[in-house]
This record gives sequence, C-alpha cells and structure tokens, in this order.
Amino acid sequence: MRFLLLPALALLAPALVACGASPAESDPRPSVVASTDVYASVATAIGGDRIRVTSILSGDRDPHEYQASARDLLAVSRADVVIRNGGGYDSFLDPMLQVDTDVLDTAALIGFDPESEGIAGNEHLWYALPVMGGVADALAEQLADIDPSGAELYRDNLLAFDSRLAELEGRVAALSEEEDPASGVLVTEPVPLHLLADLGLEDRTPPQFSQAVEEDGDVAPQVLASVLHLVRGGRLAFLAYNPQTATAQTEQVRGAAEAAGLPVVEFTETLPAGLTYLDWMSANIEHVASVLGAD
Repeated sequence: MRFLLLPALALLAPALVACGASPAESDPRPSVVASTDVYASVATAIGGDRIRVTSILSGDRDPHEYQASARDLLAVSRADVVIRNGGGYDSFLDPMLQVDTDVLDTAALIGFDPESEGIAGNEHLWYALPVMGGVADALAEQLADIDPSGAELYRDNLLAFDSRLAELEGRVAALSEEEDPASGVLVTEPVPLHLLADLGLEDRTPPQFSQAVEEDGDVAPQVLASVLHLVRGGRLAFLAYNPQTATAQTEQVRGAAEAAGLPVVEFTETLPAGLTYLDWMSANIEHVASVLGAD
C-alpha cells in the first residue's frame, strides 16, 4: 500500500508547546492512545468526553512506513490504555510499548494468525463488525477498572455502540441472504474483504494483483491482463476500489470497469473525515446495497 507521508515538521509541530505543564500533563482524564483513527473512534464512542483519546495515525498515512515521533513516544508512555490492531499491521508501536503498558490488541483478542490462508489471514480486522464489537466490550471493561466512577457511563455508551453495531450486523446478514453466494467482486486491495465476505460476496481477485498494489509494486503484465479480462467478462458484482492507493494500473482497471458498466464502490483504509466508525461502516454497507439493487 502507498500513501503520501506528511512532512516531518507537520508531524512534530503539534508537539511543540510552551514552557510549563502540557495539556496532557494537566488533564486528569484516563488517556487512551490508538494506533489509528479507526480505533480512536471506537474509543471515543465508549469513553466520550470522560477520556482523552489520541490517534497516532490518521488520514492517508501508511502504518507500514510510519516512524514514531517524539510526541508519539510521549503519548504512549503516558497512556492508560493503548489500542492496536496487531497481527503485524501497526508494528511501529512495538518499540514504544513498555512492560507495564496496558495494551488492547485486537489480533490477540480474537486469536488472529497472520500466516493463515485466505480471508482468515487478512489483517484489516476493523472491517469485521463482530471483531470490533469485541474491542468495544474489552475497552469498556478496561476503562471501568481504571476509572470506577465512570463505569456506568462506559457501560451505557457500550450498550449504545453494541445496539447500533447489531443493527449493522443485521443489515449485513439480510443482504447476504439476498445475494447469490457465487457473486464475485474484484478488489484493488484486500482492505474490505472481511465485510465483503460477510455480505456473501466471493473475492475473485488474482492474489498477485492485490498483493502488488498493497506492496506498492508493479503488477505483472499477464496479471493485469487477467484482471482486465475479469472486469470485461460481465460476471462480477462490482469493483471494490481503494482510492488511497491509486496507481496508474489501478486507474486503468477502474477505467475498464466504468467502460464495461461494472459498478465501482470505494472503500478506504482509514476513517473518512467527519465520520465515526459506525457511520463509516453503515455507509460502506449501504453503498454495496445500492449497487446490488437491494432494499
């Protein structure tokens, strides 16, 4: 995967504060540091204003290329809880964690093995709604232990989160029953595959194609030719396109899809500006429903 990294000065500027106590030092609220804005959104949904949430990565920044700043090191050292995806996805956190750091590791929570074959080894765990429900449950419990006087608030927020999540899971289940299990999709990157599988859609992407895009490499001509053949074959439901990792070759595939009348549904890896995690997943689900012609 390839993103444009922000200049180092832009990353470090917020850390430059005047002499005296920093806002973090003077803020008595429990501190949660999340590896990405996706997990930060879940933390905010559970803790609300009672906690202080910091996201290390947000927007179009690549976790595989990211190097920690002094500000990140300080935030992690002061965190009451650190939330990470795990499974090798956000390993930039590894050197920042201390022996006594309280870490909520999503991959460890579900026993995820990145060496597993197929969808079972897909590290983009936030596209699996039940997994994120487990993260929210675990976080509410950890926050209640850290801040017992806020336990009722955390439980209430968790109930609201779980209720909305259950609605989304019900929508996914209903769509999967309507959809032909043999319906196929093509993806430019494996980011949304957990959600697409739950929707009853089969990934027909040549693995060499999505792997090359994810690793910021060139797609071999014969692989690209096979992808274009699939696009023009009329047997796919849609093309799942990640605009954050667009290349000349993925744009060629998108152009071929549009020319062939194959719908294109965009899925990003990080949280779009102005959306919560639940709003984002709801929008993704409804985009698919619209393309499939489902009610």
